[in-house]
Amino acid sequence: MIVTRAPGKLFIAGEYAVVEPGQPAVLIAVDRCISVRLTESQGAGRIHSSEYGQVPVVWRREDDGEHIIVDERPFDYVLSAISTVEELRSGRGASPRYFDLEISSELNDADGRKFGLGSSAAVTVATIAALDEFYRLGLTPTERFKLALLATIAISTKASGGDLAASTFGGWIRYSSPDRAALHAHREAHGVVSAMSCAEWAGSSARRITPPNSLDLLVGWTGSPASTEHLVKRVHTPAPQRPRPLKSFAAESHTLVDDLVAAFDADDAEASLTTIRSVRALLQRLSDSTGSLIETVALHDLCEIAEAHGAAAKPSGAGGGDCGIALAHSHTEAQTILSGWEAAGIRPLDLDIHREEGEIDEF
Repeated sequence: MIVTRAPGKLFIAGEYAVVEPGQPAVLIAVDRCISVRLTESQGAGRIHSSEYGQVPVVWRREDDGEHIIVDERPFDYVLSAISTVEELRSGRGASPRYFDLEISSELNDADGRKFGLGSSAAVTVATIAALDEFYRLGLTPTERFKLALLATIAISTKASGGDLAASTFGGWIRYSSPDRAALHAHREAHGVVSAMSCAEWAGSSARRITPPNSLDLLVGWTGSPASTEHLVKRVHTPAPQRPRPLKSFAAESHTLVDDLVAAFDADDAEASLTTIRSVRALLQRLSDSTGSLIETVALHDLCEIAEAHGAAAKPSGAGGGDCGIALAHSHTEAQTILSGWEAAGIRPLDLDIHREEGEIDEF
């Protein structure tokens, strides 16, 4: 049996802008994971996951042994990950084999509600890691990330890949995205092997960063799920009569991400807090310009409670629900903030930073 785990993620800064090629964001990997257990099988493969209900998804190979067929194919990330790795495996001359996958998640609450920690990215990364080991492909972390992004954009080219980078590399990272539409088109025309090293990765990068030692990260969950894809699409399609804000927004976001990274590199806690507040204000302006509700009432309460105790806070990711984050001085009464959140119906999440995973090569 092969067991792999991939962590969830949270955005710290750069959300929405990062969907534009070359635009940066800061993310973290959190210490809650999705696990994939792989066992070799014969005649067919099965995928067991609560996402599919009680009955597993069964897949087989066509007579050529290469192409996968599924009786009732769910359009999801696990099967896309499998198909992407299988194409690479075939390109490298490795023999096809059957396998079963059993998927379990720590990214939901007891009732199965998702915390908004990037479960789709985590399951994609964990599946690719399991198949890498199963087929003995010897992939580097950067190669696994590239495969994960190729698998993801086969479903949606809007996905930035930031969550995949956090799940693959762990820790705190600064990430910028490639042109995913061009990358997807290259794969369609030339295949996965070529797409792994094509010119369309230009402008994409990831590097590790370290926040000031004097800051603590607090995470609160509003209990309300949000659809990232829906919110991003709405922001990129403003209501009639409203000015299109994206060019100005992306430039301001880029500057703020660079400011935050510089503050982290300088171990400057005050500059870090100031920048987080500016990122929140920028998201509020984006919300006003597009008519999209990014900072809900619960997220507003989360931020204001943290601010009242000297912390800097903002929604994490697309907003509209899910989680908010706060950076607070270590001497700040963190427990007071957490108690205030609980009184407001916001659930503090006991999260830590997931460890760093391997080296990050140039894309």
